[in-house]
Amino acid sequence: MAKLKLMLVDDHAVVRGGFKVLLQTWDDVEVVAEASSGEEALQLYDAHRPDVVVMDIAMSGMGGIEAIKRMVAKDPGARILSLSAHEDTSYSKRALQAGALGYLSKRTAPEVLIDAIRLVSQKKRFIDPVIAQRMAMQDLDGDQSPIEKLSPREFEVFMQLARGQSVAQISETLKLSASTVGTHLYKIKQKLELANQSEMTLLAMRHGLIHSDMS
Repeated sequence: MAKLKLMLVDDHAVVRGGFKVLLQTWDDVEVVAEASSGEEALQLYDAHRPDVVVMDIAMSGMGGIEAIKRMVAKDPGARILSLSAHEDTSYSKRALQAGALGYLSKRTAPEVLIDAIRLVSQKKRFIDPVIAQRMAMQDLDGDQSPIEKLSPREFEVFMQLARGQSVAQISETLKLSASTVGTHLYKIKQKLELANQSEMTLLAMRHGLIHSDMS
């Protein structure tokens, strides 16, 4: 039986190594490529054409969501399982909107990870049960995070700003003009009623989108 070919994408080598060791305990999967950034993942995807991409969301550089968006634009058949240590539903919703077939917390049990990979390989959706419940409850209660007001692109710019990136750095990373980034910055401040970049960082930390180490 042919093995499922996987590509692991995470900016922490130790995390990638841990997942690789774990996945090697299953006979029907094989890690054929590893990437430490969204940019590298896009390059390696063409070379290896994995059956499933296991993509961390909260990476430096363009980030996982932007990488998912570009990967799916390049190959609509791409099967991506997004992973995150963050359990705020803002990440899960935007990863799925970008084109990921699944979303899983890094805290999930190993057997759930392999089940998720197998389902995504069959082009089926898989959402971490805890996250799915939170998403459902938010829809029922109408209890949305203020960050939900942001468009997909505004969310990407917001996350870059929250990590302390300058307008020039964001312009380079997301391939946008400085004036476009400035426009997004203005709209973000208006929608979230924030005065500066420091307040964006605090808001992102409050909602668990980044930690104090900016991961």
